[in-house]
Amino acid sequence: MDRFEGRRVLVTGGGSGIGQATVLRILAEGGSVVAADISEAGLADTVEKHAHGSDCLKTQVLDVSDEQSVIAGVRSAVQVLGGLDVLVNAAGILRSSHTAATSLSAFEQVIRINLTGTFLVIREALPALLEGTKSAVVNFSSTSANFAHPYMSAYAASKGGIQSMTHALAAEYSQEGIRFNSVQPGSISSGMTDASGKSRQSVGPGIPEDADYRVFSKLVPALGEGFAEPSAVAGVVAMLASDDAAFITGTEVRIDGGTHF
Repeated sequence: MDRFEGRRVLVTGGGSGIGQATVLRILAEGGSVVAADISEAGLADTVEKHAHGSDCLKTQVLDVSDEQSVIAGVRSAVQVLGGLDVLVNAAGILRSSHTAATSLSAFEQVIRINLTGTFLVIREALPALLEGTKSAVVNFSSTSANFAHPYMSAYAASKGGIQSMTHALAAEYSQEGIRFNSVQPGSISSGMTDASGKSRQSVGPGIPEDADYRVFSKLVPALGEGFAEPSAVAGVVAMLASDDAAFITGTEVRIDGGTHF
């Protein structure tokens, strides 16, 4: 498939996990991509994994939690690409802890990176997207936005905010031709869930050691034998960003193997 032939795409969180899988999927479908991430090592890994090694992939060091970094990074990406047609906001962190023991700074860090970071990147990309062709934005919400995920109150709040913001943006820019959708990954093996990723913006430390696992009874995938690979989400992101989803906006797609029937 060449659904992204001639399409200019910016993917944040492109140095590991689902963000990296999305970069590779869109490149495989003919797109020109700037992979942005806070981790230079993660971006180098993405470049190494790009099988074709073509000039269609460029990288940009970008910290979504820092306004000036976002302003400069998005501007650079748009210049490199010669415009922008698709934005994928995959950058994020997962922090798990007992809510009673969660500091304000820890809570605000999750909100700052996940929710505020998504807002900042969208704000800076909007002028280019308004000039783009059949522009589309795919944000990363989570199953935690709608279903109980214990010990993840900050994460759930940030992802619920992203989901609501996506709906608002879809309405606001519907008459200007920009589609906004989000994905809700759940039960996906990535740097965020297994703490093995190379990006600070996608690594989570896991569940507290003294967690009560009885409260996780509803968080088991119905399909397969465990967590899915990031490519399971990347394929859906590619669909939502392509013309195959031309009549889809203001909604979310849950990708969790039937965890939340």
